[in-house]
Amino acid sequence: MILVGINGYGTIGKRVADAVSMQPDMNVAGVVKTRPTHEAKHAIKSNYGLYANNRENMQKFIEADMAVLGTLEDLIDKSDIIVDCTPGKIGAANKPLYVSKGIKAIFQGGEKPDIAEVSFNSQGNYKECIGKDYARVVSCNTTGLCRTLGAIEQAFGGIRKTRITLIRRGPDPGNSSKGPVNAIVPNPVTVPSHHGPDVNTIFPDMDIMTSAVVVPTTLMHLHTMIVELKNPATTGDIIKLFKNTPRIILVRASEGIASTAEIMEHARDIGRKRGDLNEIAVWEESINVVGNELFYIQAIHQESDVVPENIDCIRAMCGLTQNASESIAMTDKALGLTMN
Repeated sequence: MILVGINGYGTIGKRVADAVSMQPDMNVAGVVKTRPTHEAKHAIKSNYGLYANNRENMQKFIEADMAVLGTLEDLIDKSDIIVDCTPGKIGAANKPLYVSKGIKAIFQGGEKPDIAEVSFNSQGNYKECIGKDYARVVSCNTTGLCRTLGAIEQAFGGIRKTRITLIRRGPDPGNSSKGPVNAIVPNPVTVPSHHGPDVNTIFPDMDIMTSAVVVPTTLMHLHTMIVELKNPATTGDIIKLFKNTPRIILVRASEGIASTAEIMEHARDIGRKRGDLNEIAVWEESINVVGNELFYIQAIHQESDVVPENIDCIRAMCGLTQNASESIAMTDKALGLTMN
């Protein structure tokens, strides 16, 4: 049984903790918070051992009458691997401690690729991560791109090129004070955005160009996809592929799921915790092959799509299974994810 310490119990960390606790081959060793918030209380109620990031902040928990078991360093000593779910750039500051302690660590997509030996996507490069000491699970947007593009590339002998526009949510729901409020913001204004190069950390030979804008919503990212195929495929072929690919679901506007808000409502209706959708949602009506060009539109739940990837990354790094399909099946069964 692998003991997993989780540094950062926020948007991603609390979801990773819950996912770890549901797996048959790993347990939560504890979680780290910097201050005594409602999320810290939630961690205690969930029976996750609570740790402070340092001794100074540990005193704040004591003063708030919260049971705290020690600091990050104490948690590292009790763990086989750390999943760093701290905000962007803080993971890089934490890495020297992990190195000095000789602990394996997983970082999130907010860190630069060179923080780790390998960037990770379950279906794209699982084997490259086996036994590694430091890995980086790519961002929510990159994860979504890798899932659908990777499936197409593997099924149809490659992609000639792909051109994508990412329409990104502003903040997460828990950070609603952040904008934009009444604007559409190119982010970045330069092309390509960082998402294409990030996909290339998983699929280095893929010809991909991305641009991105941020819009005033907290509900999901949306990608409009144009893919030039190397080999012939029909619209029906793509629909069948997505139906049979783990962590992709097809939704239909004709059935009342015509927006990201309705996708989130669907996630709540099917009983997902926090209303999460770990899968990438593709509108079936948007899938269209014209000549050798494939068009489709997909939606990404930014708070939860990387969670299964973190679980698979733990298995690869700790050598729990050498097979990507086996890990994906185990993770998805435990999380209650099913294909179309």
